[in-house]
Amino acid sequence: MSSDQFDPDANRRRFLQFLAASPLLAAGAGSALAETLLPKPKAPDPLMWAPMDPADLIKSPKDAINVFDFEPVARQKVPPAHFGYMAAGIDDEVTLRNNRSDFQKVVLRPRRLRDVSKVDMKTTIFGVTYDSPIFVCPVGGQRSFHEDGEIGTAKACKTGNHLQILSTVTSNSVEDVTAARGAPIWQQLYATNKWEVAKAVVERAEKAGCIAVAVTVDRSGGRNQETLFRLRRTDTRECSGCHDNSSVQASYRTRPMYNTLDMSGLRNIQSSAMTWDFFKRMRDVTKMKIVIKGILAPEDAALAAENGIDGIIVSNHGGRAEDSGLSTIAALPDIVEAVKGRMPIFVDSGFRRGSDAVKALAMGATAVGIGRPYIWGLGAFGQAGVERVLELLREELYGMLQQMGAQSIKDLSPEMVRRA
Repeated sequence: MSSDQFDPDANRRRFLQFLAASPLLAAGAGSALAETLLPKPKAPDPLMWAPMDPADLIKSPKDAINVFDFEPVARQKVPPAHFGYMAAGIDDEVTLRNNRSDFQKVVLRPRRLRDVSKVDMKTTIFGVTYDSPIFVCPVGGQRSFHEDGEIGTAKACKTGNHLQILSTVTSNSVEDVTAARGAPIWQQLYATNKWEVAKAVVERAEKAGCIAVAVTVDRSGGRNQETLFRLRRTDTRECSGCHDNSSVQASYRTRPMYNTLDMSGLRNIQSSAMTWDFFKRMRDVTKMKIVIKGILAPEDAALAAENGIDGIIVSNHGGRAEDSGLSTIAALPDIVEAVKGRMPIFVDSGFRRGSDAVKALAMGATAVGIGRPYIWGLGAFGQAGVERVLELLREELYGMLQQMGAQSIKDLSPEMVRRA
């Protein structure tokens, strides 16, 4: 028996709803009576007085108020298939969405009465000091978004003195990108299941002056990128004009890091056969720092420390590699606990705000990576767009550190973070 049967208010509501629909009353009279007697819904609190209008596109990078202002401009300018490649998650895109929504499950505890008239955001990573803990994640084929490509991104990183990690499937060579950055960068590695390929990429990166290699370990299987596939159907261009997907060798012939290598026998660039033995072999061929990108389980983080890995990137590939639903901000605390200070921990996937970065840094991350936001900037306005995206994030981070009562990144601590 329903409890509503003993609820006078519920019975009254049902009666009025019946009355409003009754044909016994003149057309419209029932609705008017119901509107008079039924309580009106409250307006949301707070009211949204100036919501973002995706149709009101910014005209230049300086017009941007936050990084989100660049996305609809990039959507307008970047070909649908290329935009879909960047925007897509996997399957239901649960991980993609949780990477954002889980930040709302974390709150900060600001400290007061501290002198924050000056804030030092400098961060030292493997002996190199950067002006902020925000780094640029590897994103492949950046000339697909704008002709400035990785060169433009490198110049933008030089302007703000950010760490840049270059994708193995870059559209500009590691030598040219390093020259544009004017400082050492990191090389990301898609190792493939062929040792000779991985070895050649690493040796070339080290010769070019890279100080670290970030080995991606979360591309171990196939992926159903539904957003990409649906947007690709709307692209009127002929894909064969700039892509030859007849084979792996043909597909990567235009990629500088692969185009001189023997890719025979490979069907993709995944690393489905990779184990911890791979990293033991890697130690014998490079003096660069070795970082594992794609760790989500604290058990794997502990094993990385035990195996002498120099650092890890807590990453789910921005929701592009799997759809477990586990966001990186949710995974981070357990990983920090498992590592116990034995190596630096970096984190990416879903970071869009200075407050996002502060939450991760307070939890124990050394630095925070961004991917899609700077690609929005690149697609919208080229190098100038990337510069503005990074500038906005630095400004937000600076302001958030002041709000937290932190004079430097080192002043952030786990006590400043709570689960909502």
